[in-house]
Amino acid sequence: MFSFTNKKGFTLVELMVVISIIGLLTAIILPSFNAARKTSRVGQRVSNMKQVQAALEFYYSANHAYPSTGGQWFGTCSAFGGYAANAVVPGLVPTYIAAIPTDPQFSLNDPNHNCYIYRSDGIDWAFVDFNVTELFVTQSLPNMNSYPELIDPARDGGSNNSIVDGSYPTSWKVSSPGAISW
Repeated sequence: MFSFTNKKGFTLVELMVVISIIGLLTAIILPSFNAARKTSRVGQRVSNMKQVQAALEFYYSANHAYPSTGGQWFGTCSAFGGYAANAVVPGLVPTYIAAIPTDPQFSLNDPNHNCYIYRSDGIDWAFVDFNVTELFVTQSLPNMNSYPELIDPARDGGSNNSIVDGSYPTSWKVSSPGAISW
């Protein structure tokens, strides 16, 4: 005869308790994970901008001028030409930088946000991370104000394009002094 007194396995109540605990832990951990991912993307953006800035200075040292766009904006954004990343700064790749980076959230499905744009007349230059939606000041930290030295005064919602005087920045920029108001 068989005895059914030695049960093996879990009851439905025990399974529901375990699933509830896993769900609770996930709800607690997931926001921290998303914040860490955002912080990583911010760090990547800052690094990208500094790399391009350094490459532009190397280019200037060798050529006594900056790569010119004829005073026009070139960018991966469709509103600024929809160029391939390596064509945004003419003549920089591959001699002065291996590749022009793209914003970590650039997407062809949203082509006028999270994209890099560049402008130069050969004397001055500006490199902008344009319309970075996850860094708008209404978003959680880090946001545009986390790096005040990178806030683009021409795109900060203020009235003076040469100084940061607005409260709603949408872009970060590195530039030569003569291009601060572009």
